[in-house]
Amino acid sequence: MTTQITPADERLMANAIRALAMDAVQAANSGHPGMPMGMADVATVLFNRFIRLDPADPAWPDRDRFVLSAGHGSMLLYAIHHLLGYDDMGMDQLRAFRQLGSRTAGHPEYGHAKGIEVTTGPLGQGIATAVGMAIAERLQAARTPDLCDHYTYVIAGDGCLMEGISHEAIDLAGHLRLGKLIVLWDDNRITIDGDTDLSTSMDQKARFAAAGWHVLACDGHNATEVADALTDARRDPRPSLIACRTIIGFGAPNKQGGHDVHGAPLGAAEIEAARAHLGWTHAPFEVPEGVYAAWAAVAARGARARADWQARLAAHPDRAAYLAAQAGETTALPAAIAAYKAQLSADRPKVATRKASEMALGVVNATLPFTVGGSADLTGSNLTRSKGMKSVQADDFTGNYLHYGIREHGMAAAMNGLALHGGFRAYGGTFLAFADYARGAIRLSALMGVPVTYVMTHDSIGLGEDGPTHQPVEHLASLRAIPNMNVIRPADAVETAEAWEIAMTATCTPTLLVLSRQNLPTVRTEHDAKNRVAEGAYVLRDVADRQVTLIATGSEVEIALAAADLLAAQGIRAAVVSAPCFELFAARPEAERTAVLGTAPRVAVEAAIRQGWDLFLDRADGFVGMTGFGASAPAPALYQHFGITAQAVAEKAKTLI
Repeated sequence: MTTQITPADERLMANAIRALAMDAVQAANSGHPGMPMGMADVATVLFNRFIRLDPADPAWPDRDRFVLSAGHGSMLLYAIHHLLGYDDMGMDQLRAFRQLGSRTAGHPEYGHAKGIEVTTGPLGQGIATAVGMAIAERLQAARTPDLCDHYTYVIAGDGCLMEGISHEAIDLAGHLRLGKLIVLWDDNRITIDGDTDLSTSMDQKARFAAAGWHVLACDGHNATEVADALTDARRDPRPSLIACRTIIGFGAPNKQGGHDVHGAPLGAAEIEAARAHLGWTHAPFEVPEGVYAAWAAVAARGARARADWQARLAAHPDRAAYLAAQAGETTALPAAIAAYKAQLSADRPKVATRKASEMALGVVNATLPFTVGGSADLTGSNLTRSKGMKSVQADDFTGNYLHYGIREHGMAAAMNGLALHGGFRAYGGTFLAFADYARGAIRLSALMGVPVTYVMTHDSIGLGEDGPTHQPVEHLASLRAIPNMNVIRPADAVETAEAWEIAMTATCTPTLLVLSRQNLPTVRTEHDAKNRVAEGAYVLRDVADRQVTLIATGSEVEIALAAADLLAAQGIRAAVVSAPCFELFAARPEAERTAVLGTAPRVAVEAAIRQGWDLFLDRADGFVGMTGFGASAPAPALYQHFGITAQAVAEKAKTLI
């Protein structure tokens, strides 16, 4: 496992990281040199002696994953990638650190440069996403053990461990005994404000141990201690925390150990002093060939491991199925959904869309063998577990259903990790009102473009008696505001099936399904093989020479149709538009949007606030919905109380004609 290299060579490898970090932050006049300098020794031991990856094939499925949870120390990662020989991380990129158009963003961004496994920046997201990666490794190893055997390594700082999401993540990881997850804690006892004793008295080692982790400690500047700790961690069946006692800004003689070195350039004088202190005599952005050669040996070891793995894959009896799962092959799903829709249009079930989602999942999970579902302790309410699914347990990862516990944020981050790892399609559920608890990870799903699916049920005042704490009012608007995410609120079982097809065939966009608790009638009674939800909004009921257009989503489509009937009885011609997905509608050409919406006055109805409806409504158009929080009462009483009724919609329409 180890590379034959002298301790002096390894120190030079670490000092190269320090020098490049100092130089890049100084050139940018912006950045965080303290963590890369403090963790350079730990990172060098990890990469030189243990980690297995190949810069020539950064997406090799059985590579070890490295997650820099303390993403502000991004120059650690960029320097390592440069030294390893990633072909997109030349010295020009390090010189352009934090500049527009460079791959070296202030925090690591998935997809912007090769080998970046996850976008990290919001502290705690990296370690929580890594839990999902480690879950995926165990799931894959249970299916094809001879094709999956790798570790997930994380470098996390004090800030990552203070964030609330870390508590959710370490609890879940310990419970599932994710033995190939190893967290290297940069225990430098410094945060932006100063020493950590300003804000915490937590015994982190005791906390991790209480969550079922294997806990070790080492001097982060002693290569032998770091290597011994990593060796012990790799042998233990539990996830491991290694507390690496380090000095922030190590090597800068006048600034190391203090919070001032965390997030600002060292300055020319201190960099000169650091070079002298470290014995680094080379000019800025200059690395000797011997150091490059030592790092190249790491890449060569990874290339050999990849070649061995590819030989095993070529001869593997399940090769085709494995590659289909890795590619997320979903070509069989549209036909299965189309056939299912024909049945729905004939049967015309009256069910809550959360139940319709469960029914559609029966088709999805039977068609796609690589789905992994779950819920944040609301399985019986979210209805995310279809027939035949098996729970994942610490001692049995052959299942496909995860019990995330009451950990909405941790669940969302873990799903990101499952998706980023590859080989699985992840979905998970909670109540829509609790999307706030998961929002940080939901936002990163969209930012990274990972196609996870959020199943959000109990979508409005229609959930009834649980009251305003559980009744989402502003959530649709806030979630629709996130770029690159499809928020879909289906009106019936047919639209719900179409929504699942969109979610499962997406390649670079997460989907958030917004589903009702109350039963809704089938409004799509004529079979249409086309996926109408994919249009974003469409004319559900048309009339000649329309005088008004009624637009609704989800459970309120039924109300809009009833309002159109009331208006028709009074001789007023009203078209009804179902608008399940604003984002997909906005992506259509303007002429198509105009054809759907028409030129007559419009009235929208949704059991939520009006904000975000400007895609459909002009200022003078009408809106029937919520203006404040809900209340505790049966759903029919609430709709009547808040004036979200067919009569109210019809009256609003008449004022506009």
